[in-house]
Amino acid sequence: MSSADDSAFGPGTRVTIAGRRAEWTGTPAHPGAVVSPPVWRASTHLYPDIAALRAHHANADGEFYYGRRGSPTQWALAEALTGLEPGAAGTVLYPSGVAAIAGALLTVLRPGDVLLMTDNAYEPSRAMARGLLRDFGVEPRWFDPLDPASLTAAICPRARAVLIECPGSLTLEVCDVPQLAQIARAHGLISVLDNTWATPLGFAALRHGVDIAVMSLTKHVGGHSDVMMGSASAGADWYRRLRLRAQAMGTVVSPDDAALVLRGLRTMDVRLQRTTATALDLARFLAARPEVAHVACPMLPGAPGHDLWRRDFTGGCGLFSFVLTGGTGAQRDALIDALALFGIGYSWGGFESLATPVDPAAMRSATPWPPATWDPADRFGVRLAVGLEDPADLIADLAQALAVWSVAS
Repeated sequence: MSSADDSAFGPGTRVTIAGRRAEWTGTPAHPGAVVSPPVWRASTHLYPDIAALRAHHANADGEFYYGRRGSPTQWALAEALTGLEPGAAGTVLYPSGVAAIAGALLTVLRPGDVLLMTDNAYEPSRAMARGLLRDFGVEPRWFDPLDPASLTAAICPRARAVLIECPGSLTLEVCDVPQLAQIARAHGLISVLDNTWATPLGFAALRHGVDIAVMSLTKHVGGHSDVMMGSASAGADWYRRLRLRAQAMGTVVSPDDAALVLRGLRTMDVRLQRTTATALDLARFLAARPEVAHVACPMLPGAPGHDLWRRDFTGGCGLFSFVLTGGTGAQRDALIDALALFGIGYSWGGFESLATPVDPAAMRSATPWPPATWDPADRFGVRLAVGLEDPADLIADLAQALAVWSVAS
C-alpha cells in the first residue's frame, strides 16, 4: 500500500489509506487480513525471554514495551495523522485538544519564559496561560493576530514561543500565519498553531512555517461527538521532544478511543466538504438578512479574512459566527432557544448542528470587541457549528428563529 503522505494522492485517498500497515491489519501468515487496524487493549506486553525484554529499552516508535507507549491501534492513528501533515516526522496523541495544547507548551516553555499568545485564542487556552503556565513561571503576553507588527512589538529577550489560533474559534479572524511564523522564526521563537478549524486537509501548517501543529481530534477527525482526543505533529526535532515530554507525564490515550478517531478520520474529507458547502449557504442567507449586522465566515467572499483564506487554505469547515443588528442579550438567547435543528452545546465538527452565544469582550486583552469600526450596539453574536443536515432545512430553521428574535424583548 502506498504511503499516506504521497503527494500524488488527493485528500480522500490519503484519509482512506493512512495508517493501514499490513502488519497492523493482519498476521505474518496473512498480512492485511482486515481493513481497519484492530483494537489492541493491553497494559502489559510480554516478551519471550530476557534478551527480548532488554532489546526494547531503545524507546523506538512502533515497538511494544508497555501500555503507556501504545499498541498498533494508537500507532496507526498517529501514523495516519503524521501522513496528513506535510513535513511532519511524527504525531503525539493526547486525551483531549486542551491536553495537546498543554503538552506542546510544556514541551517548549521553561520557567521565566514569555509566551506570546494570539488575542483571539479560545477560553481554555487563555485559562491555561493565566493559570497553569503562570504557576510554572511562564508569563503570557497578548498580541493582535491581524497585526503582525503587534507580534513584533511584544517580543522581548525572554520570549520563547508564539501560540496562534487560525481562524479564531469564536470570532473567526484569519491571520497571516506564514508571516507570523516567519517573524517567530526570525527571532528564535517556536510557533505553535491550533489548526483544529481547518485540519491538515485545509491548511498545511508545517509547510507554511509553523513548528508544531495542534488539533482537537474531538472535532472534525472524530466527527461523531462521542470521543475526546488531541494531537500534536511536528518535524523530527520537536516531535522527539514532544514524545519524550508526553512519556514523562504519563500521557496515553485508550486504544478504544483511538479506534473511534481512526474510524472518523476515514470520512473526514467528505464531511468537511459537506459542512463547508452548507456553511457557505447559511452564511450567504444570513448576510442578506436585515437582522444580521456581520457574518464571520472566511469562506464567504467579501467577509473579513476571505482573501487570506483563499491564498493559504485548501479547505474550510462548518464553523462560523454572525452578529445580530442591535438587540439585547435576551433576544439573542431567544433566537438560540427557538432553533429546532441546532443543539445547544460546546464543541463542533460532529454530524449534528450546534449553536452557542458568542460574547468575546471579556476574553480580549490586546484588541477590542466589538471592533472600533462597528456600531457598538451590534455585539450579540451566535456561533454555528454546521452539521450534516440538509441546508434548506437549516436555513428554514434560522429564518423562523430570526422571526422570534424580532419580536422577543
